[in-house]
Amino acid sequence: MSTWVALTIIALATVPAAELLSRAKWTWRTPRTGILLWQALGLAWGLASIGALVGFALAPLGRGVLHGLFLLPDDGLHLSLPRQLALLAGMALTGSLIGSLLLSGFRVVRARARHRALLRLIADRGRRKGALVVDHPDAAAYCVPGMRSKIVISAGTLELLDDGELEAVLAHELAHARERHDLVLLPFTSLPRIGFVGRILDSVALLIEMRADDRALRHRSPKELAKALLRFATAPSASAPSCALAVAHEGGAVMARVQRLLNPEPRPTLARSAALLCSLLLVLGPLGLWTLY
Repeated sequence: MSTWVALTIIALATVPAAELLSRAKWTWRTPRTGILLWQALGLAWGLASIGALVGFALAPLGRGVLHGLFLLPDDGLHLSLPRQLALLAGMALTGSLIGSLLLSGFRVVRARARHRALLRLIADRGRRKGALVVDHPDAAAYCVPGMRSKIVISAGTLELLDDGELEAVLAHELAHARERHDLVLLPFTSLPRIGFVGRILDSVALLIEMRADDRALRHRSPKELAKALLRFATAPSASAPSCALAVAHEGGAVMARVQRLLNPEPRPTLARSAALLCSLLLVLGPLGLWTLY
């Protein structure tokens, strides 16, 4: 089987695999593994799609994808028109993915800088339990990630939650900051949110929130965090800025998290091991095919 054919099969297979993973519930029991599997699946799709196009274009050179690229300056002019078009498509896809990622990252960094400047003007400089307090009557709690992350809560949050619930929320937001969940989300948010891609982003975002919930449980009880989430879901709440990670979003996702906190299930050891193995194969498979002669 030709290298580019194998890469095409992998690229096509990642689509139904992503569909199945977006509907899977077992990942809720081990969100960190689910996040890793999503990252591996996305990387495999990109490597396989680009490799299939470039591999088809360079097949007459007989040296595979990576080695064929080194021969391209000398022998590229002898390629047929369909193969030249495939090569251009592969280059365009590569540029599009990298460009979208860089542009999305630039926009997020700029938005965070603006929001931090706004916080310096409106937030209470006297911190409350390690967080900046904004004088707003609605409930809000979010993390502005970065090298110097900021956790922000509103005055309405202080009135809404008791001390234990507030500590649980702050622990949740601190988990976002320490594990840099914004960087996990960035490759997915750089893609246009249309149809299937939107469901993928929702699935990854929910797993990230569940992972932060798990980290928060190291410091506070599940009941405290669940009560805080329910209070956020039922009280008037202010929207967090797009450059931040908030403790509570859509009602359906919040209820799924509450049920998970109050009715924990054992971690699926076998499924977790299989997912880790699949993640490794998803990345190494396309990379190995890129280097074949």
